[in-house]
Amino acid sequence: MTEDYSDDFATFGDRIASAREALGLTQLQLSRRIGVQEETLAAWEADRSEPRANKLQMLAGVLNISLVWLMSGEGEGAPTEVEGEVVDAEVLLSELRGIRAEQTRLAERAMRLEKRLRAYLIG
Repeated sequence: MTEDYSDDFATFGDRIASAREALGLTQLQLSRRIGVQEETLAAWEADRSEPRANKLQMLAGVLNISLVWLMSGEGEGAPTEVEGEVVDAEVLLSELRGIRAEQTRLAERAMRLEKRLRAYLIG
């Protein structure tokens, strides 16, 4: 969670950021899950704008928090960390997909370089 987070003084944006960080999500990951631009989510977290009702509900659902807490800070809040880490299968699967995509990209790059090297050595 953010270092300067406090339930007593937290803003709407602070609560979004706190819940997102508790799940180990980046702004990009969360924005993709709820279908908004990363800049839009950043504006919400900075309290420069607020989401529409349908996005509020999506945020609460994806972040596994109550809508009441998200809007007011009252009631059940962000997930708490257990032994320094919140385990979320969706987050882990998303990270694994990212690693696999990067592996594929790197393997294709290596094949292209090998092909160029072979052409250089033969030619």
